[in-house]
Amino acid sequence: MPKVIFKQPDGSQQEVDVPVGHSAMEAAIDNNIPGIVAECGGACACATCHAYVDEAWAAKLPVAEDMEDAMLDAALERRATSRLTCQIEITDELDGIVLEVADNNL
Repeated sequence: MPKVIFKQPDGSQQEVDVPVGHSAMEAAIDNNIPGIVAECGGACACATCHAYVDEAWAAKLPVAEDMEDAMLDAALERRATSRLTCQIEITDELDGIVLEVADNNL
């Protein structure tokens, strides 16, 4: 089972196992990751599951679709590697991906 590493702004991190096909947001909610709020439940409609993809992993993800890009415009402190975790589907190729939790207290 692939692992996802969630890093907090204070540098602490939590590594969780995620079934293939689940989103990184589902993994965060299932494992009580602080900072991933996911108010819309994964419908790509709120930006409260915003995270920064580690630069080593960013190119391994598909480009954000228009809806995700528009939602990220509402996120606090958007960066080049900003993504909504509800839009990151976990695959075997993403085993070990590192996601830094953003400030999602909108």
